[in-house]
Amino acid sequence: MAFPASAADSNVAAWLDQAAQYAARAPKTVIELQQFRRTTTMANEAQGQRRARATLIELNPQINAWFLLTLEGGEGSIRTTYHLENGDPRGQRIRLTEAYGDGIQIVSADGTRNCKLWSPTAGDVLEQARRSSLPYAPVCEGRLYLRNTVSGRSTNLEKATGFLRDHVWGGEKIIGLVRQQFYRDVFLEKGTPGPGPKRSDKHAGLRDGPIPAAVGRSYADQYVLPQHLSIDLGQSDRGLRLGQWYSAVGLDGIYASLIEPRAIDMKIPASYRSRVRNLDAVEASALAYLVAFDLSEFDLGFALGTDHPRVGWSPRTLDEVRDQNLPGPDGIGTVAPLVVNGMVSPLLAGRTVATFTGGFKREHGAFRYGALAHRNHGSHYGFIEQGSVFSKLQPGLATLYVLNDGTIAMKTWNKEDDALLPRIKHARQNGVPLVEPDERTGVPAPGALIAKWGPGNWSGSAQENLRTLRAGACLQETRSRRFLVYGFFSSTTPSAMARVFQGYGCRYAMHLDMNALEHTYLALYVRDADRLVIEHLVQGMDEADEKVAGSLIPRFLGLPDDRDFFYLVRKTQQ
Repeated sequence: MAFPASAADSNVAAWLDQAAQYAARAPKTVIELQQFRRTTTMANEAQGQRRARATLIELNPQINAWFLLTLEGGEGSIRTTYHLENGDPRGQRIRLTEAYGDGIQIVSADGTRNCKLWSPTAGDVLEQARRSSLPYAPVCEGRLYLRNTVSGRSTNLEKATGFLRDHVWGGEKIIGLVRQQFYRDVFLEKGTPGPGPKRSDKHAGLRDGPIPAAVGRSYADQYVLPQHLSIDLGQSDRGLRLGQWYSAVGLDGIYASLIEPRAIDMKIPASYRSRVRNLDAVEASALAYLVAFDLSEFDLGFALGTDHPRVGWSPRTLDEVRDQNLPGPDGIGTVAPLVVNGMVSPLLAGRTVATFTGGFKREHGAFRYGALAHRNHGSHYGFIEQGSVFSKLQPGLATLYVLNDGTIAMKTWNKEDDALLPRIKHARQNGVPLVEPDERTGVPAPGALIAKWGPGNWSGSAQENLRTLRAGACLQETRSRRFLVYGFFSSTTPSAMARVFQGYGCRYAMHLDMNALEHTYLALYVRDADRLVIEHLVQGMDEADEKVAGSLIPRFLGLPDDRDFFYLVRKTQQ
């Protein structure tokens, strides 16, 4: 059982009760799913006060980001709950105290500030913020934000598939048929030979850069023109060397590379052959684009979309492991009163350098086949935002997570890892690993379920037609740096993804989403004076953004979105 570090100084009975609520196989609220929460209640019986009682819940004190404030009057009055976000989790703490009965106090190194929120003289501050309909409405002079429920943007493709899944019997089969017949290789990109550098390859052996791919001898000096790459690498009229990394112009610490899976050194495809299928001719030559982020320069965040992933049951769940008495595998069917708004906080937007889409929707985020289908209600993929659990992290699943000290890691989750839960700021699970350390040697190896369609939950079709547009992520480590690498594969199976990530020296890799550009979206943000330049990984991804008066407003950064996503923020000087 995991306890927060402050448990010794708290009411142990309360922590035990909350842990029991978290573990109970019973219907519950999303609040009861927060086992590390700390609750303070203040009663105000003074005459003339519009609120007689205030309750502040710190959803995870070690993360110090999200709070629920509930206000209520006398007997029979309406309870109103507000989801507040701390504007500076590292520098300020929020408290409710009898010493100040008109609102909350904000404590920082600069002292204590009183913030009137419900005093008669303060007006309806919170209701005014709610009526603003802003995804993040500032209160307390911008030191806190009220998170408001908003509608997230979705593309026409997303709307159509969502309608079929939610309202048409057999809609999932229709979607699968259309995908296989018409979309299977629609994003396929082949490498076009191009001219090499005019003199010497100035990008070869980037100092402190990511590890280049291990490329076979016959491909070592091959240059390819990336016809759909939209990131400025300063090489617009020249070919890019397969497997080499190139610095993104105007974005220190960000690099891009391209590869054909067939170019990977044959020593890699010759290893672990029993785990991986032979690559077909199409995917072997289909271009993959990779973007690497130097983690010494960036922090990683994760946010849920306004609609996805949901928290109810996946239709893939087997009847024998589905509890009909529960609205979802974790006992919840809604995230309310928490608010998810599919958008980067305005306090971070100015330092955000990249966003990319997350993992599967809940519909596909559970197992129908294999051992994982029979464990933990079907092993629904877990996710945590700002220290708040929306779906429990399940053993056996590939997990990308961020701790409260900024540490970024990837691993296959196990039960013992639950000891990390008090410290987890963000986490997203998505299936089983593409690459993981060999249990015997520690050498990075293809995941054990790479070649198994059903038990690996790779999506595709029952006929095991697995080749499609896919995205994934991996962690790469050099002697002096750690890199988070995002991979966009124009037409691939999990086997080819694993071989490419192996080729780039990744110690662990996991699958993200698939099938469409809006599902594999990545954008970089270059700030040129007062102008924001959006560089999408490949052409066509701009369709997921909003066009207003001839300009693009980027999803996730400028508009709420219905899908979950990751974002990278440049670190500040401490």
